[in-house]
Amino acid sequence: QLQASGGGLVQPGGSLRLSCATSGFSLDSRTIGWFRQAPGKEREWVSCINRADGRTYYKESAKGRFTISRDNAKNTVALQMAYLKPEDTAVYYCAADKRDLCRVVITPDMDLNIRTEEYDSWGRGTLVTVSS
Repeated sequence: QLQASGGGLVQPGGSLRLSCATSGFSLDSRTIGWFRQAPGKEREWVSCINRADGRTYYKESAKGRFTISRDNAKNTVALQMAYLKPEDTAVYYCAADKRDLCRVVITPDMDLNIRTEEYDSWGRGTLVTVSS
């Protein structure tokens, strides 16, 4: 069972650092993705880090503002978020995939995406609210 933490209320332009943790297995043995779900909307992918080589991927709207990283000593995966916008408000989830690589696809509008179905382990989310 994964657990996301670190959410809270932040003003536009502010920063938050989310953390994904588990006690059931080593996160460095998994490809890890971050997703979010805003009220009334479907869950959407935000970022992913490969198990095999540490390569990272981001949704276009997160690129340049969010950074995904591993801390193997702490068995955590972080999502550092900066320059937050009201549209970033959502419950954020981390998910794990046993395969080596992020299952990234290119959408018709040339963005990157990963389907929720690619992940077999999910955790409880953490709420991020961006508001003044």
